[in-house]
Amino acid sequence: MAEAQNIPVGSTTAGSIAVAAESTVATRMSAPPSFDVADFPVPHGREEEWRFTPLERLRGLHDGTAAATDAGLKVAVEAPEGVTVETVGRDDARLGRTGAPVDRVAAQAYSAFTQASVVTVPKETVLTEPIRIAVHGEGGTAYGHQVIELGAFAEALVVIDHTGDAVLAANVEYVLGDGAKLTVVSVQDWDDKAVHVAQHNALVGRDASFKSVVVTFGGDVVRLHPRVTYAGTGGEAELFGLYFTDAGQHQEHRLLVDHNVPHCKSNVVYKGALQGDDAHAVWIGDVLIEAKAEGTDTYEMNRNLVLTDGARVDSVPNLEIETGEIVGAGHASATGRFDDEQLFYLMARGIPEKDARRLVVRGFFAELVQQIGVPDIEERLIAKIEEELEAAVA
Repeated sequence: MAEAQNIPVGSTTAGSIAVAAESTVATRMSAPPSFDVADFPVPHGREEEWRFTPLERLRGLHDGTAAATDAGLKVAVEAPEGVTVETVGRDDARLGRTGAPVDRVAAQAYSAFTQASVVTVPKETVLTEPIRIAVHGEGGTAYGHQVIELGAFAEALVVIDHTGDAVLAANVEYVLGDGAKLTVVSVQDWDDKAVHVAQHNALVGRDASFKSVVVTFGGDVVRLHPRVTYAGTGGEAELFGLYFTDAGQHQEHRLLVDHNVPHCKSNVVYKGALQGDDAHAVWIGDVLIEAKAEGTDTYEMNRNLVLTDGARVDSVPNLEIETGEIVGAGHASATGRFDDEQLFYLMARGIPEKDARRLVVRGFFAELVQQIGVPDIEERLIAKIEEELEAAVA
């Protein structure tokens, strides 16, 4: 278990690196970002950014052998009045503004998609209903690209719901104008055989607020790469995640928050539960505070609850600091089993062990479920957690 590390106000750690659990910082060991797939060698599993990923289960997404098929995906967008939904070609100038792909699969996805979906919320528009994007796999291989853009001082909540069976590589871009507020809930509820690899780029404008809630349940292999950069001072980013990894599943979340401008904030909280043989969860949390990013305030945390024998967690928080003029920075990572004292407390009050275990896990996830803010999605996720727990304690 990695110990929490905090860097207080006025720290003089300029140019130093503080890491927990591992001594490598992926932000400095990865290949330079590029839109050209040829700039990335085919990974072999020894690379820092691929060493946890079961490449043989990616179905050719990593080496260029996965060809798109006609039976790929169905994407449906439900948007309130005033929101513009477009399907555009590769030459649209709005694509790629949030940053280039950072690995070969993301570059392959950018090189291979034929049409992109662009959802635009005009400036000063405050939506009272969520934008819902349903992505349903029909058994094929697909490459996708989505852009969600908010004008200045606009406010929106977007739900992206992934279901069905697919082999999908995608890039998703979030562009926030000055003063905008965007909440995105990305749900990965795939069928058992699905493979989903995606890079999520958020560009946060001056005084804008971005909140991401990533929920991962289904799929054979899910590998998501959320990234945040800032376009102006005063930006805030909150990245929350919830994952329940079952027997044989590989779920990997690799985050980067790049504090590249002064006086911005970020907060990262990811929690996972694992059960069953060969259940494997990976969480990589990278925070980079650049030399020019004075006044940064950041914290990241990962918690994992192992429910059965045979499950494995790799949790690597990385914090790289290039200036000592910060408000604060820290990170923490912990993995463990049920708290015996909590179980004893509940059972001593007449609650059967099976029900006590369920209550502990529900409480473990409660703070993240409450971040979603969409009642029907929250109810669905609670029901899904209950379904998983039923299998865990049966």
